Amino acid sequence: MHAKSDVTVLGAGVSGLTTAICLAEAGASVAIHAAELPLQTTSVAAGAVWAPHLVGLDSRITPWADRTLARLRELGDAGVPAIHLATGIEVSRTAGSGPPEFASDTAALSALGPDEIPAGYLSGWRGSAPLIAMPDYLVYLYERYLRAGGSPVDQVSYPALTEAAAAAGSPVLVNCTGSGAHGFVPDPSVTPVRGQVVVVANPGITEFFDGFGPDAGDITYFFPHGDRIVLGGTQEYGNWSRDPDPAVAERILAACALVEPALAGATVLAHRVGLRPLRPQVRLESERMPDGTTVVHNYGHGGAGVTLSWGCAQDAAALALDALGAFSD
Repeated sequence: MHAKSDVTVLGAGVSGLTTAICLAEAGASVAIHAAELPLQTTSVAAGAVWAPHLVGLDSRITPWADRTLARLRELGDAGVPAIHLATGIEVSRTAGSGPPEFASDTAALSALGPDEIPAGYLSGWRGSAPLIAMPDYLVYLYERYLRAGGSPVDQVSYPALTEAAAAAGSPVLVNCTGSGAHGFVPDPSVTPVRGQVVVVANPGITEFFDGFGPDAGDITYFFPHGDRIVLGGTQEYGNWSRDPDPAVAERILAACALVEPALAGATVLAHRVGLRPLRPQVRLESERMPDGTTVVHNYGHGGAGVTLSWGCAQDAAALALDALGAFSD
């Protein structure tokens, strides 16, 4: 039997934790029920750089991303060690590529000259963007949530949304189940896009690299986080496997070393795999279930979960608090 809270958040990745913080800091009693603890979620496998990547675009995306950017800057300025502003490049295997996805975070975006573009690429840009060390950031979010009075994560798996509502007993649920929403809601429009990364000891690299080819799966990147650097990557549509593939890891290591020879032979620290929850559009809305429970959905962020996290969490929390107000009337 679970303790009853005003709101139960389903999911303990970056979206679930950030939404839970917004609710708890607003004074609601909050529980988190999740099949995976924060450091087991897809979020831990993110690079992560602020950029609205691989997400269904509509008029809400830019405001959500901009609000998140402002919050990440605030946290970085406040000394949260998981976040730092870094300079880097985004390059393309096609000529004349447009400004990078992180363009709105730089005041000094500049096109690369021919001698600055790595072999195999034809165009690119230099700029700056926040980098987020996800394991450290998830720990920060969870600890902040607990300090705000939230209950520790209850690790439990529900087969469907109706069972979760019955077990939680809260008048409001917030559904932050990511790719799990495919079968849990169910929402067949959610497609997993598998991402695999290799974490290695950083040989002294301070700039990030993001390279794209004409095919969706042709991506190479590395994001430095102090003494570690995250190398990637993959975009495998419809692949549900969370097991690291040794052959893919070797390809990632070779591709990154081709761009930055200092990475050749770097000590491998970890292999991570996550499933980006791609959807035609982010689902952020509330609905009333037959038993009277209000469910606020906050999922379908694709490869932009971190990038949209605070903007979406604020709006999801507002919907949940509105629903709580209706219950108390």
